[in-house]
Amino acid sequence: MADFLNSNWQKRSADHQKQYKQWLQRADKNKVLKQLPDAHEAAFENVNCLNCAACCKNYSPRFKTPDIKRISKHLKLKESVFIDTYLKLDEEGDYVVKSTPCSFLGADNYCTIYDVRPSDCERFPYTDEDVLLKRPNITLKNSTFCPIVVFVLEKLSKAPNP
Repeated sequence: MADFLNSNWQKRSADHQKQYKQWLQRADKNKVLKQLPDAHEAAFENVNCLNCAACCKNYSPRFKTPDIKRISKHLKLKESVFIDTYLKLDEEGDYVVKSTPCSFLGADNYCTIYDVRPSDCERFPYTDEDVLLKRPNITLKNSTFCPIVVFVLEKLSKAPNP
C-alpha cells in the first residue's frame, strides 16, 4: 500500500460500503481500540493529507464557541466580524464555513490557520479515537472521501483478532 492515494481507494471504498457497515456493527470494540493506534499511524505513513485535502475542499467542520474565540483572536477580528465574514449556520444550528473549499485552505493544500484550526479539523478523520466505532454513519461518510479512513477500515477489518 505504498502509494495509497494512487491505489484506486475511492472505488474500493464505494464497493465495500456494505462490508464496512457490517464490520463496524459487529467489531469487538475493545480489540479494535487496541489496534487503532497502529492502524492510524500506518495510515498517516501511507497517505499524505497535503496531496488530497478533500475534507477541506468539500466539507466543513463545526466551529464551536472556543474555536470561534481562538480563531478570531488569531486573525485580530471581532468574533461577530469573523462569523459574518466566514461562517453560516447549518440546518443543525452549527456554525460551518460559508463556502467550499474552506476559506483557510491555501493553494498548496496547507491550512492558513493550522495552529488554531477548529477542534473538528484537529481530530479529523477520527481514526485514532472511538468515534470510528461509536458513530458508524460518520465513519462511513468519511470513508467516501478520506483515504485515511479507508486505509484504517481496510486494515482493521482484515486484521486477525488478537
